Amino acid sequence: QVQLVESGGGLVQPGGSLRLSCTASGSIRSINAMGWYRQAPGKERESVARMISDGGSASYADSVKGRFTISRDSAAVYLQMNSLKVEDTAVYSCYADQRFGRYWGQGTQVTVSS
Repeated sequence: QVQLVESGGGLVQPGGSLRLSCTASGSIRSINAMGWYRQAPGKERESVARMISDGGSASYADSVKGRFTISRDSAAVYLQMNSLKVEDTAVYSCYADQRFGRYWGQGTQVTVSS
């Protein structure tokens, strides 16, 4: 079992930055990847970024490449979001993958508005 707690969401103006954090507890040694999804009202859930545990290779949605950066340490995953756009407004949820399942955080709201 893995428990995930997110923080760092909020209101920011277009062009601004936010850093999301997701802290894991429990069976963290068995986590093989962590990442972030987002879901905006009326839209499908979108995978934003993912980082595997061994080697740290990362992948990003085309919509955030060059603006968002995912990083990890042993018990957390972070999402640095720069040059934010109105269309980045969504609930952002982190996840952790183990061999037989995926665990989710509770989600944190990011609102980009002037």
